[in-house]
Amino acid sequence: MKNFTKTLLVLLLVLIIVPSIMAGGKSESKGEEKIVVTAMGYGDNSNQEGLAWKRIVDSFEKENPNIDIQDELLYDEAYHQKVVARLASGDVPDLAYMGADARWGAPWMEADQQYNLKSLIDTDHYDLALIPEMGPNGEIYEIPLGTSNITTVLFMNKNLVESLGFSQPKTYEDLVAMVPAAKAAGIDVVSIDGADGWAWGSCLMSSFIARTSGDLMWVSKALAGENKFTDKAFVDALGLISTMVSDGVISKKSVLVDYGTNVSNFNNEKALFMVQGQWAAGGVENPAVADSMVLMAWPKMPGEKASAAGSVAAAWSVGYGLTKSGAEDPAVRDAGIKFINYFYSQAEVTQRLRDGAIVAPVLKNFVVPDDLPNGVKQKVVLAQTASSSEVIDAFLTGAPNDALNAGMQKIASGQATAAEVAAEVEALARK
Repeated sequence: MKNFTKTLLVLLLVLIIVPSIMAGGKSESKGEEKIVVTAMGYGDNSNQEGLAWKRIVDSFEKENPNIDIQDELLYDEAYHQKVVARLASGDVPDLAYMGADARWGAPWMEADQQYNLKSLIDTDHYDLALIPEMGPNGEIYEIPLGTSNITTVLFMNKNLVESLGFSQPKTYEDLVAMVPAAKAAGIDVVSIDGADGWAWGSCLMSSFIARTSGDLMWVSKALAGENKFTDKAFVDALGLISTMVSDGVISKKSVLVDYGTNVSNFNNEKALFMVQGQWAAGGVENPAVADSMVLMAWPKMPGEKASAAGSVAAAWSVGYGLTKSGAEDPAVRDAGIKFINYFYSQAEVTQRLRDGAIVAPVLKNFVVPDDLPNGVKQKVVLAQTASSSEVIDAFLTGAPNDALNAGMQKIASGQATAAEVAAEVEALARK
């Protein structure tokens, strides 16, 4: 009887203790399976970017309960300052909002935290042709929110051009042919906000130097010492300004036109074409113009090289990427990529396009919704079909860039020659 009682007590203890141990083990196992991804998101709780980020993180975690996105959300200068501080302290996030240029990419590059995503990119989801190579060996450090920001767009009022008996120009000579009819109608052929120095560099010269040199990366090579601003290609590109003024394609009075007036002139059909960046499409509010306008690359220009034909200048978009630190752990790396792909889902990207947050998606075989405005559709078509060159002021800054912008205004108004401006820029760039 004693043995039976003892055995019964042992069995009871086993029944009590074992489930407890097993429960504890399960709880611990679950904790170990949770993958934590530290992230730096861009935005705040009061703007569209921040609200979208929080919504996407919450939705992703619900669909992926084994992944915990531990995020910090900051905006504007606060974001840049925190990036520098965290990298300096060694508190490196696994995933972050970043770029590959001087402002958005330099801190990550200097901290040796840029990680090449190229082998991890799902080519069934993304169109690699729309994602620029960001490193010397073709590296891709972040998935851009959208295609590059096109700065050298020629906006065409299709109906107005056709009313004068012309069609979309294929060559510079086609633009010249429109001058007499445009003058007779009291309108400009091409309008540019020439009072804004940056417009000459970002919206005109950035395309022209690629065209005359045949090199889409001529500017960065010049800063690296491989090219000179006194080279024939650069002088020829500057010379196109005086050629256009002389031919009547651009008015000498354009140096007095500011941004608002430029857009207004196009809106009010006082110009057949407008020079600006893709963002100006939002300012074209006259339905008669907005519904018929075409966003195009400059036509074939005098002295143009075939290797840069039809190209536009465009600044790389920022986006989300992994850090070297985050990619060290395969589980964190894979979870991070899974989140990035979720962030760039078809539905989310389409909404960003609707909101005007991106120029065009980098998704493969993206179909533009029929109900989008003509201007938005035009941006997508141009971004998906034109090759891109560098934007000058993404590389050339300070005194040399200021001299270039002011110099182009002088060329347009007849106060300086292309060679004189080129020499001044070269001298300042080598100081």
